[in-house]
Amino acid sequence: MSLNLESISKKMTDELDQAIVTKPVTGFMADNDLRSKFVGTKTVMIPEMDISGLGDYDRDTGFVSGTVSVSAKPFTLSMDRGRSFQLDREDNDESGIADLAGHIMGEFVRTKVVPEVDAYVMSKLVGCAYGNGQMIQGDPATEIYRMLTEAIAKAQNAIGYDEELVAFVDGNVLSALQNSEELSRHLVMNDFKKGELHTQVTSLNGVSILPVPNSRMKTAYVFHDGTTTGQEEGGFKPASAAQSIGLLLVPRRAASLIKKTEQVRCFDPAHNLKADAWKLDYRLYYDLVIKNSLMAGIYAYVYG
Repeated sequence: MSLNLESISKKMTDELDQAIVTKPVTGFMADNDLRSKFVGTKTVMIPEMDISGLGDYDRDTGFVSGTVSVSAKPFTLSMDRGRSFQLDREDNDESGIADLAGHIMGEFVRTKVVPEVDAYVMSKLVGCAYGNGQMIQGDPATEIYRMLTEAIAKAQNAIGYDEELVAFVDGNVLSALQNSEELSRHLVMNDFKKGELHTQVTSLNGVSILPVPNSRMKTAYVFHDGTTTGQEEGGFKPASAAQSIGLLLVPRRAASLIKKTEQVRCFDPAHNLKADAWKLDYRLYYDLVIKNSLMAGIYAYVYG
């Protein structure tokens, strides 16, 4: 029976696309529907709406006329990333290539793609907080309770008390949280949904606290192109002037992770023009859109 490469490619694409939602710490932002619509390979139309506020009702003339303006703004995803892998024919027979390809691509997404998506999202969110002057100061070792509650209070005062908030913390701030006797009395476990995945996370006054590896909590990154000298390995690294993000408080609905996984392409050796090998191609377009109406609720603490 011949190998159905199209079926293998589709199955891998579906599984890897779902992994981009459930595996990253920031994956829940893919659940935030902006009603965006792709109009090209990596361009989406983002709807925008402007509505008049209330006016006085007059018993003689009735209602004051208002206006509703609905438009769509084009947004091009800035992150167009991909990689191609080859598996020599002599080392891999047809009977086992499907399982091997799935394992390789799964590990690639888990260890390379997911950390990059988190890092990019964090750096973009902290840039918004910094640009708006929404920064928290202090020493987490002795003031983490005050710093976190201050950030929550400022965010709620700016956007209202009905918005769900999420606090991302790096390893250093997480340690301070765990060592804070003042804070530990108020921490509870709450449900947290990310795509189809339901988990239990620590929370303070309804604010979910999500630990993030330090490598993904920097203010700026260099994303390697895979071809420039010194960048052949691909991936990403912190920019030379990058600071560490200790705490990043974000309204859950504040940003939408827009992603599009092109179908993973799988070629057998007979159709691979470069080598006598199986060939796997992976491509991902993604970006983060931050809602103007909720930017005022993003607060951050950076150090170093």
